[in-house]
Amino acid sequence: MLEISKLSVFYKDLRALDDISLTLSAGEIVSVIGSNGAGKSTLLNTISGITRARSGRMEFLGERTDYLPSHKIVEKGIVQVPEGRQIFYPLTVIENLIMGSYLPAAKKRRAESLENVFRLFPILQERQAQRAGTLSGGEQQMLAIGRGLMACPKLLILDEPSLGLSPLMVDDIFAIVKEINQGGIAVLLVEQNVVQALSLFDWAYVLENGRIVLEGPGKGLIDNPRVREAYLAL
Repeated sequence: MLEISKLSVFYKDLRALDDISLTLSAGEIVSVIGSNGAGKSTLLNTISGITRARSGRMEFLGERTDYLPSHKIVEKGIVQVPEGRQIFYPLTVIENLIMGSYLPAAKKRRAESLENVFRLFPILQERQAQRAGTLSGGEQQMLAIGRGLMACPKLLILDEPSLGLSPLMVDDIFAIVKEINQGGIAVLLVEQNVVQALSLFDWAYVLENGRIVLEGPGKGLIDNPRVREAYLAL
């Protein structure tokens, strides 16, 4: 579904990503783990067209996307839920959700998508007239994911969805991510909660200093000595 080959990204003379190669198949959940500054968000922003690669190639469903602007990438079916939620705080819940469905194809399916979002997140239906800025952190994360789903993604990209949430809410968010995936949407996820990211999902990449240093089935990487020492403090 997504194939990235030898991707390098620079900020002026600073190399942020170095020769990255990554694949994601339809129906998978793939996670990327790494410390702060490893290049995780840069990778996601490059896939979304927010950041431009200096070299390398990206293909989505057999078509090159590395030269496309962000809105064209969204039209292809790649939708990112950014770190920090970045919802529209003065707008209501329902207004935020509608903002996710302004592309023509998504607009046609707005009612169906809204029904699906309310099924996944009943609290959003209850609070649809409430201003987004008054929601709890967990509810705001649900709204951010819901807004992403309103764009009818084929691949949903999640950047640190558990950041700042309580352990109970983290469990809820990951359960919903699994349910979204079971509904036919592939997921690429950057996550600080390494145990959750490795134990629940199909495949994982470990990013260090802009390079992929390990990859494999998530549950297998939990037992890798390098991962246990660097990320699990074991």
